[in-house]
Amino acid sequence: MKMEGEATALKRTLAEWKFSQYPKYILLPIDENNEQISSNVKNVVFSEATPIPLENNVRLVCVSVDALANILDMDPDVSNREEFVEFVSGRKLPYGALPIAHRYGGHQYGLWAGQLGDGRAHIIGEYVNSRNERWQLQLKGSGPTPYSRMRDGRLVLRAAIREMVVSEACHYLGVPTTRAAAVIVSDEAVVRDMYYSGCPRRESAAVVLRLAKCWFRFGSLEVLSRAGELTVLRQLTDFIIKEHFPDIHLSDENRFIRLFSDIAHRTLDMVAKWQGLGFTHGLLNTDNMSILGITMDYGPFGFVDSYDSGFVANCSDGEGKYALAKQPDVVVWNIGQLANALKPLLTSSQQVHMLHILKTLDTYCKNKILETFLMKIGLKEERWGDEQLVEKLLDMMQQTGADFTATFRQLAELEPSELVSEVKISEKWSLKRLSSHASWGCWLDQYRERLDKEAVDASSVGMFEDERRRRMLSVNPIYVPRNWILHEAIVDAEKDDFGKVQFLLEVIRRPYDINPEAELRGFSAQPPQWAYALKISCST
Repeated sequence: MKMEGEATALKRTLAEWKFSQYPKYILLPIDENNEQISSNVKNVVFSEATPIPLENNVRLVCVSVDALANILDMDPDVSNREEFVEFVSGRKLPYGALPIAHRYGGHQYGLWAGQLGDGRAHIIGEYVNSRNERWQLQLKGSGPTPYSRMRDGRLVLRAAIREMVVSEACHYLGVPTTRAAAVIVSDEAVVRDMYYSGCPRRESAAVVLRLAKCWFRFGSLEVLSRAGELTVLRQLTDFIIKEHFPDIHLSDENRFIRLFSDIAHRTLDMVAKWQGLGFTHGLLNTDNMSILGITMDYGPFGFVDSYDSGFVANCSDGEGKYALAKQPDVVVWNIGQLANALKPLLTSSQQVHMLHILKTLDTYCKNKILETFLMKIGLKEERWGDEQLVEKLLDMMQQTGADFTATFRQLAELEPSELVSEVKISEKWSLKRLSSHASWGCWLDQYRERLDKEAVDASSVGMFEDERRRRMLSVNPIYVPRNWILHEAIVDAEKDDFGKVQFLLEVIRRPYDINPEAELRGFSAQPPQWAYALKISCST
C-alpha cells in the first residue's frame, strides 16, 4: 500500500525498517547504572531503561494510518503482522534501538514537585524519515523505569485510547501536538481507582506508541537549574537550540533569550488554539509543557460540551485551578517558571530583557485568543467593540447551556439574513438554545452590523459572504472527540470490540467535513443529557 504523494516506497515489514544508528540524544549525559534509584541521579538528562513487554494475549487495538505512512514510512499493512505488535509491546525492537527514560522535574498545581521523570515511558530510538524529519518514538505503559517512584509503569486501556484519539484529533484540528501511531492491549491486569473514590478495579494494561520531534519539557530545564547542575543545563539548552531552533545560532550571545521568546510565543499560540476549540488539557503542570510549543501528555483532557468557562476536565482538580478559562493565565505562569530555570545562564542585562518579555505575554495571549474567536465568527480584522461582541456571545452560551462546538459551526452554516429566521434557527439545535437568551436579538443586530462594516471594505458583498463562510467552516469543526463519544468507544473496547475506536480515528481525520456515517451514528448530534455530567478519569 502506497500513500498518495509518497515518494519513497513504504516499508512492508519491520525487517526493512530500522532506527537511526546514532540517535542525537546520545550526545547528552545518560545514566548507565540501571540499579541506581532516581533520587540519586545527578548531572544526567536520561537513564538507560529497558521496556518490560506485556504478556498474555497481546493484540492490536488501532493504528494511525497517517502516522505510520507519513512519519514512519511504514506501509499500514505492517500493523497486521505479529512482529508489529511485538514492536509496540517493546518485546522486539528494530535495529538501532536505544531505550532510555527522561529525567525531568516540574511544578504541579503551582508547587515544585522535585524530580519526576518518565515513570512508565521509554524513548526507544530516533527515526529519520523520507522527508528528512527526525522523530523520537516512545512507548507509554511499557513498564517501570528508574523514575517510576514505586509504581508499576503500566497504562490502562481507556487512557491509551484517549491519548491515541485526541493526539490524532488535535493534529487534524490544527493544534500543534505529539502524535500517536498505535495502541496494543493485553489480558495483563492492573488495579486503578479511576476517580480516587476508594473503589479500585482491575483493568487491562495497554501501550501506546507516541511520536514527537523531542520529549523535552519545561521541567527538563527546571530540574537541572534547581539542582544547580548548570553545566548540564547549558549543554541541554544548547542542544535544544541546535536541534530544534535552527534560526538561532549557537554563536549568538543572546541565544537563550531568543530561545525563551520563541518557546513562550509558540506555547501561547497553541493555547489560543485550545481556547478556540474549547479544549481543556486538565493537567497543566510544567512537566507537561513541551519546549516545542506542542500539546503533550494527554491525561484528563476534555472538549467542553455545554459551554462553561469554569469547565474542569480533571476530577482531581477540585479547586478548578486548570479550568478552561484559567488556562492562559496558568500557561503564562508556567512560562515564568521556564524563565526562572534559564536565569542562571543569563547576564544581568539579559535577565532584565527576559523580564520585559514576560510582561508582554499576557497581552500577547489575550490578543491571540481574540484573533482566534474573531476568525470563528467570520471576522478578519479587529475593530473597536469586537472583544465585547465575543464576550457577550460566550456569556449567552454559558447562560443558555449552548454547545460550544455546535454553536460556532451552526453560525457558519447560516447566512446573516437566516439568523433572524425562527424556522432556520429551529433547525440548528444549539443555536435554538442560544436564541432563547433575552439578549440574543440585540447581539445578533450588533453581529450583523459588524459583518456589514467588514463587507463594505470588500470588493463585493457576495464575495465577502463566500469568504466569510469559507473562513468560518475552516476553523469551526463538526467533530471533536467528546468525552461521551470516547466513553462509548472505550466501553466497547474493554469488551474486545475495537470498532468504535477505529471508526473514531477515521472520522477525526476530517473534522471539518461532514461524514455521512458519523451523522448516522449520532456523532455530531446533541450529546445525551448524561454526557454533560460525565466524570473524567484522572487515574491512568
